[in-house]
Amino acid sequence: MATKKKATKEPAEEEREESAGDEEKQERDPVEELQQQLKKKDDELAEQKIDFLREKADLENFRKRLVKEKGDAVQFANQRLLKELVQINDNLDRALRAPNTSMETFKEGVEMIQKQFTAFLKNQKVEPIETIGKLFDPSLHEIMDQQESKDHDENTVIQEYSKGYTLNGRILRPAKVVTAKKSAAEKVEETVEEEK
Repeated sequence: MATKKKATKEPAEEEREESAGDEEKQERDPVEELQQQLKKKDDELAEQKIDFLREKADLENFRKRLVKEKGDAVQFANQRLLKELVQINDNLDRALRAPNTSMETFKEGVEMIQKQFTAFLKNQKVEPIETIGKLFDPSLHEIMDQQESKDHDENTVIQEYSKGYTLNGRILRPAKVVTAKKSAAEKVEETVEEEK
């Protein structure tokens, strides 16, 4: 009978062995599962690193292309403008090389070129500043001289040395002008009246 007991295991003993086997499987499975998850995360990280490097290279190429395009834009920005100026210069050359021209025909030719140049400026949004008869404005005018005048109010522009221009509403060049000032006699009269 003792041998029978050795050959057959008690039910409690079998349960302990099965539970020990299950524990080993449970202990191994989470470790293996964690290793698989770690490998999967490593693979994902490697893919993201490759994507990052690719994006970085694309961004660097884009930056280089922008720098080149900006350089080209700066270098050739005035190309259209200069093309129009070259045509005006061609007309000036023709006027100077014209044979047997009288002073009157030469003047007519220069006037035509001036009209062409004025149209060019207008197309470029360059507008002349009106000066004669206007009050002096330091943002638009530069005083070159002052002259006594009984016919004009003080600080009124009475003469223009050179035209001023605006470009899209911004001062390109102020007008150089002469303004009116009161004569010395008028200043004395005003002082006397103020004292009364």
